[in-house]
Amino acid sequence: MNNAYFDFAEPKNEPVLNYAPNSNERKALQKAIHNLKNHVEDIPMYIGGEEVRSGNKKEIRPPHETAHLLGHFHASDETHVHKAIEAALAARKNWAATSWEHRATIFLKAAELLATKYRYKMNAATMLGQSKNAYQAEIDSSCELIDFLRFNVHFLSQIYKQQPISSAGMNNRMEYRPLEGFILAVTPFNFTAIGGNLPTAPAMCGNVVVWKCANTQVYSAKVFMEILIEAGLPAGVINLIYPSGPVVGKICYAHPDFAGVHFTGSTGVFQSMWKSIGENIPVFKSYPRIVGETGGKDFVFVHPTAHVDAVVAGLARGAFEYQGQKCSAASRAYLPANIAAEIKEKLVAELKTMKMGIIDDFTNFINAVIDEKSFDSIEKYINNVKNSNGAASILCGGKCDKSHGFFVEPTIIEAKDPKYTTMCEEIFGPVLTIYVYEADQWIQTLDILDSTSAYALTGAIFAQDRYAIDFMTKKLENSAGNFYINDKPTGAVVGQQPFGGARASGTNDKAGSVLNLYRWLSPRTIKETFVPVTDYRYSFHQPE
Repeated sequence: MNNAYFDFAEPKNEPVLNYAPNSNERKALQKAIHNLKNHVEDIPMYIGGEEVRSGNKKEIRPPHETAHLLGHFHASDETHVHKAIEAALAARKNWAATSWEHRATIFLKAAELLATKYRYKMNAATMLGQSKNAYQAEIDSSCELIDFLRFNVHFLSQIYKQQPISSAGMNNRMEYRPLEGFILAVTPFNFTAIGGNLPTAPAMCGNVVVWKCANTQVYSAKVFMEILIEAGLPAGVINLIYPSGPVVGKICYAHPDFAGVHFTGSTGVFQSMWKSIGENIPVFKSYPRIVGETGGKDFVFVHPTAHVDAVVAGLARGAFEYQGQKCSAASRAYLPANIAAEIKEKLVAELKTMKMGIIDDFTNFINAVIDEKSFDSIEKYINNVKNSNGAASILCGGKCDKSHGFFVEPTIIEAKDPKYTTMCEEIFGPVLTIYVYEADQWIQTLDILDSTSAYALTGAIFAQDRYAIDFMTKKLENSAGNFYINDKPTGAVVGQQPFGGARASGTNDKAGSVLNLYRWLSPRTIKETFVPVTDYRYSFHQPE
């Protein structure tokens, strides 16, 4: 019997552990890494509550230690996509009918399991599979994912409380139904938290989900499925499969019960996805929800009054944490001539202190880029600079080595032209391009910044002049969905800085806020009249 109003209070953000030398958490994480490295994992698909193995096994190797075998995953084909959809639709009726407090409890339990029992295993899996250092794994695969689960429960409880007013003699109410059909969640390699949030946010709203994670994130995705299953998620609500993008798109975007897609990935894939969905509109029972966050060419604009050391720290962290493989990473910077030399000198000195290597050594700040394809792409950009005939030059770094892992040195490029290739195109690696402008031309340079890239994800400004800060904030109103003042353009926290950008960067539906959850709900208004009228006639048209 459900006869109470259930409240889920606003949570606190999960505290970040620091993994200092000799700390208990450092020892626990090192043990978890050791245990995972000494076991070869056989990773199945999860369809309808069953572990499914295709026999078509793909190797999983750490990007920073390619000689080591972590395990295999069973690749999916068309039959598995169909089975995942069938399993989701079979689970839909019971899941949608499950009362809110029971759905919520599953995800709150998952958050608690992740914060305690699974914390170090999840972090270790992210470190090994996606080549993150201890801190980057902690803020992603533990803290952010825990926050997504807890805050989304709170946000959804707020939505359910929103009800219309009722006039005398009637009762109005609003039901927030799940969408009619299944949701496809397509998740990237770079954030385990995104991999967890994209399927669970719609599922929390009562939807059923087919989850396709990036092949390079399967290792940690499997751990999250373990957590969800232990938390009590019913069979078929979330189905994890590993097909190619074209295979999953071909089937899902032509299925009558396709109700929406929750996506993070490349702009090209998202645009192709949108086109395919649009071409199949007559097929669907309802108009699918399309929610996506794609790329960025994120900027740092330095005003002539900026604090030099703050700029240096912001660029060092913003551009090179997790090898620049964040869609929010600082990728282009505009430096005023009056302080550019000092910034460059100090930034180059900082980069030379950054140790690069395997994740097992916690003193390494830089690890490997995700795979060979990414490595080759980044190396090509760097080599083009070397052959640019003076259009750009490498100030620091530039070495690439894939003999034992996919290692790219943190690299700074200085471009003579603000529209040079690496100022415009997303590289997704540890590469920062800077452009030096005349200090008295800072307003004109803002126009260049705003027109350089099709993206509008994140951006940062550094200045001490409050009038300038106010001016730049307004001038760059549409240049970034997440805007930072005197801080790096990365590190958005759930509940504090809801994340998402516009223009070519996506639909800006703000993961980590109540806005995203509205996209997975289909409201129904219900009006009940207590004493119905029995005559169609109104007073106004009666004769005198």
